[in-house]
Amino acid sequence: MADPESAARIAARPAAQSPRSLSGLLPFVRPYRGRIALAVVFLVLAAASTLAMPLALKALIDQGLVAAEPGERLMALREYFVLLFGVGLALGVFSAARFYMVSWLGERITADLRNAVYAHVVQQSPEFFETTRTGEVVSRLTTDTTLVQTVVGSSLSMGLRNTVMGIGALLALVITNPAVMAQVLGILVLVVLPALYFGRRVRKLSRASQDRVADSSAIAAEVLGEIPVVQGYVQERREAERFSASTEDAFRTARKRTLVRSLLVAFVITATFGALLWGLYQGTEAVLAGRISAGHLGQTVMFTIIFVGAVAVLSEVYGDLLRAAGATERLMELLSARSPVDDPPSPLPLPPAQGGSAVAFEQVQFHYPSRPRQAALEGFDLVVRPGETVALVGPSGAGKSTVFQLLMRFYDVNAGQVRLDGVPVQATSLAALRSRIGIVPQDSTVFSTSALENIRYGRPEASDAEVHAAAKAAFAHDFIVALPEGYATFLGERGVRLSGGQRQRISIARAMLKNPPLLLLDEATSALDAESERMVQAALEAAMKDRTTLVIAHRLSTVLSADRIVVLDAGRIVDIGRHDELVARGGLYSRLAAMQFDLDPAQAAHA
Repeated sequence: MADPESAARIAARPAAQSPRSLSGLLPFVRPYRGRIALAVVFLVLAAASTLAMPLALKALIDQGLVAAEPGERLMALREYFVLLFGVGLALGVFSAARFYMVSWLGERITADLRNAVYAHVVQQSPEFFETTRTGEVVSRLTTDTTLVQTVVGSSLSMGLRNTVMGIGALLALVITNPAVMAQVLGILVLVVLPALYFGRRVRKLSRASQDRVADSSAIAAEVLGEIPVVQGYVQERREAERFSASTEDAFRTARKRTLVRSLLVAFVITATFGALLWGLYQGTEAVLAGRISAGHLGQTVMFTIIFVGAVAVLSEVYGDLLRAAGATERLMELLSARSPVDDPPSPLPLPPAQGGSAVAFEQVQFHYPSRPRQAALEGFDLVVRPGETVALVGPSGAGKSTVFQLLMRFYDVNAGQVRLDGVPVQATSLAALRSRIGIVPQDSTVFSTSALENIRYGRPEASDAEVHAAAKAAFAHDFIVALPEGYATFLGERGVRLSGGQRQRISIARAMLKNPPLLLLDEATSALDAESERMVQAALEAAMKDRTTLVIAHRLSTVLSADRIVVLDAGRIVDIGRHDELVARGGLYSRLAAMQFDLDPAQAAHA
């Protein structure tokens, strides 16, 4: 079991300390070792082609321009220009091959990374999302992976290519001009120390900039997901101002990062160019003194240009690497988060369910991680027999929904035991446990797809005929076929094209299609009008046959026929019985019934 603070650490960990954070990408890189090796071959060949240019230029100047006879000079010029064209052709072919291979790797590795992070996040328990905003997760899946793609698919390749070219050019300069380059290298060493300081600043600001962008994404995701409430309270301007403030904060941080990075680039290029210009000046003096040839000087100039260009590109790439290092660290934090709810090492199988599942809560005590001092359930004991219908009632915050959360094992109990068909829920696999449970939540969920696929979500392998049968049982068939494209109608994001009652019947049909031995109904008829409620209530009663049903009810009229009604208050069971028994005994249930039926307690017993 992972520590519950995994998600909280995502927002609290310090900035990346170096581009070594990119090592987190190694598991995603290893499967493509062959393609990477091929890309490196093309990269080295492209760099070698570039480095061959100065050598060809030296031969052109010394042999083609300095030859004594005009005829010999013309023939030499032709040969060396053909040689230069051959070098250029090789450079073009190898560069194109390198670009394709590296771009392919960038797209493929980024897609794998995005898929891995998303697949990992959707397996996290609700505890993870108590401390992590979904908008920030979305930002990491989009913005951060895009930064990684930029580096893997472009910047890293450019960096490696220019590293090879820069080292090659530097070695050539050292070999051809050892005395001069010894002075130049001494000067370049002095460039490193200030560059390290600027680099550290860029790293910190890069991480801070990405965090500010994630804040903006989180605000946008939250507001756009609840746009009817925002507009209903006329808060459009306020939310726009809040988002604007967040983006301005992100801009200010990005501006600081860009300024520091610009200073780093300017310093590195200027210092390097100045050092090499000094070496070039001495080379020019050597030509005038006759110590080296004009071709040698031309070669030196070309190698100098290649080296300075490589340093300039590397300084740019280094900034990209720093940003990608921060992005990779943020993604690795998501991948390293471990859900406290996970499969046991050796899951126990669940026995066959006969006429419904048996449920048992044994002295359960539970505190939500975000509210450690307040018990959601305390000393909770309840046994539900197969095929029994049990209703949970009580005021808000009594612990009714918590019972469902623990039964589905979205959380683990702090003490006690929850059993399904005699097996502790922590001892079996999550898939086996949840495959036996169907749930109809109070806030029905409709996905951005067709009506057919929304219902089929309950059992993806179900046929169209089975989906239609489930819809008819939930009294959803008639309104679905009346939609513009029937079952193929796109229902919009979160089912915006449907009424609340229609969304609820889609949710009920989904649970019916799953056909589980245990059905959890969280005020399943709360969004229905009186006529629809009667139809769906009849459908639910039919669905309850031959299975165990737990019902959370605020409207007591929906649970009058339950086998037992469990009354909860402050996380404890305060009474159990049938409707008439509970009313006759007085107490909390009797008061709730009297208020809802607008009767005195004596009359409520006969409601």
